[in-house]
Amino acid sequence: MSKFALCVGVNEFEHLPRNNWLNGCVNDAEDCASLLAARYGFPDKSVTLLTDAAATKDAVIGELTTAVERAKLGELDHLVFTFSSHGTQVPDAEGDDEESDRADEAFATYDMRQAGDHWDRNTLIVDDELHDLFAQVPSGVLLDVILDTCHSGSGLRSIDLLLTRQPKFVPPPTVAGLEHVESADPRAFRDLVKNSSVDGGPVLFAACRSDQTAADARFGDRYNGAFTYFFLQALADHDHLSRADVLKKVRRNLSAERFPQRAQLEGPAKSLEAPWGSLA
Repeated sequence: MSKFALCVGVNEFEHLPRNNWLNGCVNDAEDCASLLAARYGFPDKSVTLLTDAAATKDAVIGELTTAVERAKLGELDHLVFTFSSHGTQVPDAEGDDEESDRADEAFATYDMRQAGDHWDRNTLIVDDELHDLFAQVPSGVLLDVILDTCHSGSGLRSIDLLLTRQPKFVPPPTVAGLEHVESADPRAFRDLVKNSSVDGGPVLFAACRSDQTAADARFGDRYNGAFTYFFLQALADHDHLSRADVLKKVRRNLSAERFPQRAQLEGPAKSLEAPWGSLA
């Protein structure tokens, strides 16, 4: 099986103040890359790691586009994309959808910047942009996606604000922008995957529900995304488990450590019952 993985982690952001930076996302990316090499047979040259200043929108989309083109040429049959960073929401682009009052999920890269009351869509990875790219992956090519980020601050609880925990969400940059997206109909990448007509389609693990926050947290003397930490732990301990059973294990461990987020899994039914990293 010809493999390629892109592992992205962003702690630092070019245009965000330091108090909005994160701590564990680079560790998430590096830990995912290490596990792929150690347990899933990914050669070093088949794993690309983009962190902090290297993880611009152009760099991430460029790597993914090249990988998809290679898959279309028959050069790859297993793609992995892991992404750990802030999430946010942006208004739907004008004319992009029949419904005018919609908010899109967006994934924060290093160079995200403000444009008026909102974040500039050209400096973020937007949900439908990612979905449209992945829709080009041919049938029979396995696409595993792991997203450790969140797109709403509405589910914040006191426990999310402990000194050792930080939500992986950055709101729009102004009050007007926040009010706009909070009143809009949200569209999530997870929903696009769930409703995809693509044969096979991506298999997605996501850190939380759309109304919850994903935590960047300290475990011992080291930070990780809480979801990534328990997800990789489950794979390292039980790489024979089905994806559905991995999800159950991750949810149990998150709950045991008092993380209110509830991890999510979407994909074709046969893939949910297969071990992670396999089609069926």
